[in-house]
Amino acid sequence: MGKVNIKDSKQQNKKQTVSQEKLEKSLLAERITKVFYTSAECFPMAKVGGLADVVGSLPKYLRKIGVEASVVIPKYDMPWYEGKHYRIAHMGHFHLNHEYLYFEVRYYIGDQLGFPFYSIHIPSKFDRPGVYAGKDGNFFGDEIERNIAFQRAFLTWLRDSQVEVDIVHCHDHHTGLIPFMMKYAYEFRSLAHIPSVFTIHNERYQGAFGWSKQGLLPEFDNWKSGLLEWNNVINPLSSAVRCAHKVTTVSPNYMNELMYDSYGLEDLFRSEHWKCQGILNGIDNDVWDPATDPMIEYHLQGDIVHYKKANKNVLCEMAGFDPELPLFGFIGRLVLEKGAEFIAGIIDTWLSQHRNANFIILGTGDKSIESTLQTVAYRYPSNVACMLTYNEAMSHKIYAGADFLLMPSRVEPCGLNQMFAMRYGTLPIVRTTGGLKDSVRDISEDGGVGIRFDYMIFDQMIFSVWRAYELFYNTEFKNQCVVNAMVLDYSWDASAEKYKLIYLSLK
Repeated sequence: MGKVNIKDSKQQNKKQTVSQEKLEKSLLAERITKVFYTSAECFPMAKVGGLADVVGSLPKYLRKIGVEASVVIPKYDMPWYEGKHYRIAHMGHFHLNHEYLYFEVRYYIGDQLGFPFYSIHIPSKFDRPGVYAGKDGNFFGDEIERNIAFQRAFLTWLRDSQVEVDIVHCHDHHTGLIPFMMKYAYEFRSLAHIPSVFTIHNERYQGAFGWSKQGLLPEFDNWKSGLLEWNNVINPLSSAVRCAHKVTTVSPNYMNELMYDSYGLEDLFRSEHWKCQGILNGIDNDVWDPATDPMIEYHLQGDIVHYKKANKNVLCEMAGFDPELPLFGFIGRLVLEKGAEFIAGIIDTWLSQHRNANFIILGTGDKSIESTLQTVAYRYPSNVACMLTYNEAMSHKIYAGADFLLMPSRVEPCGLNQMFAMRYGTLPIVRTTGGLKDSVRDISEDGGVGIRFDYMIFDQMIFSVWRAYELFYNTEFKNQCVVNAMVLDYSWDASAEKYKLIYLSLK
């Protein structure tokens, strides 16, 4: 018998063990991960802000890399649902305090979305013509009951059906109680083994409510009630941060900002930082493509200057503007968070001194802000167009036709508008905050794509407009900045890979 070398044998066994581990990891990575996204919004079904764009885009890119991401939102009485075909995937019921609620889980048939889509129909709760408010702009007033009803219906479905799910991914406070209920609610014990991920799109909205409404929740281990509470109230967002296995935010810089400015949750984010990660949002390059976009008049066919000029002419003709002047746009909610109360003052100050620029505003929001913008538009009819509405097609036209996009945001966890703008060759003017810092390089730097200012100070905003004005007439440099912006890739591809790594780490 040959001589046995114990050292060689151990090394061989070690190699076999390592190879086996690699094989197991490889097989684990290859197995399709099934993730359920729960959210209040998803484009194009129901959109109020950037949350809808993320939930309606990221699952498509995840599916390309082996993650089967399905989306679940409430079933609203909104235009998208009209005439759509679906099958009822599940029917169930539960007690919400003193109410006995019936619900249906509807699976929508068709592949136009690029991902499996479910909506939960809860009669009397979500069959309304809006996500958070009616057509008159007034909030419904029972959002706590509605949010909890949706979350409980979702978990009841998972518990009682044969749905395969590896991970539940919750978005914002509307679904923030799911991680807690999965772990500690008695009726959902069978779901406790499923990991959860929680993404914060905007920590300013936390969904807090008093303990007097505890009866809306299923019974749970009272020793765990501290995981629901923050500052003596039930706080869904803080609960999700503590109970979810992983927490993400929509940009790295925003994650850092939450440590010192998060509406009272600073200590929470510092203590839970070990499981938190900032991942910059992306955009859907299939939807936002200047070469194929059906919502713009002229498509990009190689000549960027011609493409921009042609679309600007169309936009200026619609608004009655002189196309030879620089054109500034604003698209979004007219609220303090977006710095929208400064827009009218910026326009009035500039035009009262120069009258050599045009401004186009698209959005709705605070009625006092809307009123001041209407006043400025009335005062300068040949230089200001104010459209107080939500119009997806018009937003695409502005991105394609404007020279600059104003984003003087107080808070911008990620921001998508600046990415849309750069994709279409419009240079953003932004405050250095959140994802705007991560995505917009100032024109004073190599490869600059926009203009940044640091503080919510009116003089800095006016100076930024002046910098843009000078840039506009420095044609060669401006065109180079436009090229710099348009070649950037802010698609979901890179971010999807980061989310996949998070999911794999939880399997």
